[in-house]
Amino acid sequence: MENTARIRFLDAKTPPHIMTLILIAGLSALSLNIFLPSLPSMAAFFGVEYHLMQLSLSGYLAATALVQLFIGPVSDRYGRRPVMLTTSGIFILATVGAVLAPNFAVFMACRMVQAAIATGLVLSRAVVRDMYAQDQSASMIGYVTMGMSVVPMVGPVIGGALDAAFGWQASFILLAVGGVGLFALIWADMGETAKSSGLSFTAQVRQYPELLKSQRFWGYCLGSAFSSGAFFAYLGGAPFVGTNVFQMDSATLGFFFGAPAVGYLVGNFLSGRFAVRVGVNRMMLAGALVSTAGLALLALVATSGAVTPGLFFGLMIFLGLGNGISLPSANAGMLSVRPHLAGSASGLGGAFMIGGGAALSALAGVLLVPGSGTLPLVLLMLATSMASVICALWVMRRARTVGAT
Repeated sequence: MENTARIRFLDAKTPPHIMTLILIAGLSALSLNIFLPSLPSMAAFFGVEYHLMQLSLSGYLAATALVQLFIGPVSDRYGRRPVMLTTSGIFILATVGAVLAPNFAVFMACRMVQAAIATGLVLSRAVVRDMYAQDQSASMIGYVTMGMSVVPMVGPVIGGALDAAFGWQASFILLAVGGVGLFALIWADMGETAKSSGLSFTAQVRQYPELLKSQRFWGYCLGSAFSSGAFFAYLGGAPFVGTNVFQMDSATLGFFFGAPAVGYLVGNFLSGRFAVRVGVNRMMLAGALVSTAGLALLALVATSGAVTPGLFFGLMIFLGLGNGISLPSANAGMLSVRPHLAGSASGLGGAFMIGGGAALSALAGVLLVPGSGTLPLVLLMLATSMASVICALWVMRRARTVGAT
């Protein structure tokens, strides 16, 4: 990386330190899952059914997809730093609004605006791609996501404990405090890395067809969407399974809920260690196969009726492991198809990934009803993971074609 020597921590005239990128992506991840163990108590607080309260996840994911669709071209045009500062400020205000919400409608409105922080997921990847070549960027994205994977691992644990001790609002207060700290860190450390194209926002959006005509972009994009889709289905369904199937309280559910993040941490380490040597395409396939194998085993256990909390959540470690191996490479490949459109590619790819996740999260909520057990959720996750294997094979086939785009 040509910029390594110039990076100085807390110097806004140099590219951001890797820890800053980890924290930017980490708060985005924390806002997604810290409150999930509180969903049943939040439904009771606002006087709504669980499937409506679950919209605070699936609706948030849909809003996140919309944000990511436009944030890439905006950051390519105006720069990573000002966009990240603006969206962090919006997140802080929306989070305070969620804490003070007098009813479910106001809470949901604030929750949707909170999706502004999803900018961090897009721009942390785009900044890495600004600074590194394809295989090296896959390695660095792996290290960034390895660091941020600690957040979804401990987030539900913290959220469940806060809910048990102080109520669901405590998780959102923690998010607001984190948002203020992140804003200060971005101001002090995040130097600009994007080279402005000089194009207007409309002109940037008009370049989307250049990406959409690439079969490799679609392969990476859909591979990422299906791999992460299994995890988003888990996010949408696991609170119901833990509460209604296994009769867990919020603190216990929070402890078990972070199981996939344990595998994700290890997978990200392996990605950072081996992506340059192995290559993004083979890493993407390997991760998809690991996730599918773990979910296939869980499906067999669930079909036999022998599933226990330890087996259900324990085998989800393989889902996290596979995603940790495959997603950094899928994202790096997506951003490298057209390097001059890295921000747009990150935003567009993220929109497909999160939009698909929103749909799968909502579908999980629909499939899980009293008495359904764990099998509907497991089969949904297995099907999406198998689709990610097909996408990885598609990318590898295109890569073998001379001049494939």
